[in-house]
Amino acid sequence: MKIALDPTPFHHDHALLEFPRLVADLGYEYLQLTPHRDFIPFFNHPRADDDLVASFRKACADAGVGIASVLPVLRWSGPDEDAREAAVRNWKRVVQIAVDLGVNVINTEFSGRPEKPEESERAFFRSMEELVPIFEREGIDVLIDPHPDDFVEDGLEALRIIRGVNSPNLGMVYVACHTFHMGGNMAEIMRAAGDKLRLVHVADTMDHHRSHGLRYITNPPGNPVRVHQHLKIGDGDVDWDEFFGGLAGLGFYDRPDTVMVSSVFAEDENAHEVSRYQRATMTDYVAKYRQ
Repeated sequence: MKIALDPTPFHHDHALLEFPRLVADLGYEYLQLTPHRDFIPFFNHPRADDDLVASFRKACADAGVGIASVLPVLRWSGPDEDAREAAVRNWKRVVQIAVDLGVNVINTEFSGRPEKPEESERAFFRSMEELVPIFEREGIDVLIDPHPDDFVEDGLEALRIIRGVNSPNLGMVYVACHTFHMGGNMAEIMRAAGDKLRLVHVADTMDHHRSHGLRYITNPPGNPVRVHQHLKIGDGDVDWDEFFGGLAGLGFYDRPDTVMVSSVFAEDENAHEVSRYQRATMTDYVAKYRQ
């Protein structure tokens, strides 16, 4: 298993090519390359040319940091056909960038719309027809998170859709701070996923179902919003013994194809301290349950 840092909290304070050295200084051996305006932005075509890709790979090598995964967010399940076709084109460039970086793991979201679930699922499988042969040819693992405000949010239903693609290169991401949108049945989802669960994001969140649904209040009541946080371990309601114990039960820690990512976004003002805390706390939990 690789333990990686998502450098999103540092996007506004550091240049792209500074990330590898920063990640190393914070005690991590790997980083997750998430959407960045100079590299692969949200929803649009990658901005990186071959020279920038080579420069980033060199910066990682110079810092002694590996790239555990690349995370694009593109509308490949968008019910708008023009947007979906553009996303497929963008995905092809993302795959080439991953190959050039020497990375074989891409994690992403379904990126459809919850108010159009059938249309989004049809769009997803149209995209799969074109992209899966590329993933398989290039040896890329593509791991998908059922993100809040997507056409599939429930963890077990996400697994059914991933299984339906019928490719060994497709797997699942479990994002701990999405637990209460995924159904709250963490252990059941992990057991059902088995070896399809190859990447996890570690961040805490409050359970928005508690206090009879009044943990958060939006006005007017009934707004179709999804509320969650990316807090440091211990600041929310996620059961971390269940999380780390469940991963141990899958042999997650001893597999060469798995990644654990710290993805705390709520405390940028303390991002250095929080990143170090996350690394130490994740390592302690892994040691506890690996025995």
